[in-house]
Amino acid sequence: MADLANTLLHAPGSLTPGERELIAAHVSSLNDCEYCRDSHVAIAACHFGNDEASVRSAVEHPAQAVVSGKLKALLAIAAKVQQSGRRVSDADVALARASGATDLEIHDAVLIAAAFCMFNRYVDGLSAGTSDDPTNRRERARLVAEQGYSVSLPQPQAPTKP
Repeated sequence: MADLANTLLHAPGSLTPGERELIAAHVSSLNDCEYCRDSHVAIAACHFGNDEASVRSAVEHPAQAVVSGKLKALLAIAAKVQQSGRRVSDADVALARASGATDLEIHDAVLIAAAFCMFNRYVDGLSAGTSDDPTNRRERARLVAEQGYSVSLPQPQAPTKP
C-alpha cells in the first residue's frame, strides 16, 4: 500500500505532490478518517510552506481556498468521486478543463479520490491510526514529503540462523 501511495502522491507527475496530498486530505476529511486527514494535511503543509492552518482550511472549505481554479475544480471532482464515481458529470470535467486541468490531471484526481476511499476504510477498519502527537506527525510528514512513502516501510532483515 505504501508503494501505491508513493506512486499516487509522491512520484513525478503534472500535479505537484502538495496538490495531490491536498486531494488525499480532502477525501479523507469527507470520509471522516481523522488519521489520514491529519497525516495528509501535515504532509501537504510541508509542500505549502508549513502553513498547516491554510491547508486545513482548504481541505475543509475548498471553494473558498486560496488555491488555483484548477485545483478547486479537481477537489470538487474528488468530492464527487468520494460519494460515487457516477456523480462526476460532464460539466465537472468541462469546468476542470476550462480551469486548466489536463485529462491526466483529472484522471489522477479521480484515482487519488478512489484510492483514498479504500485507504480510509482500511485504516479505520483496522483501527490503525497512530499517536495524535502533533510533533511526531509533523516529523513523519516532513520525512514523507522529502523522501516519499517508502520511508515508512520497514527494512527487510536477513533471516537468522538457528
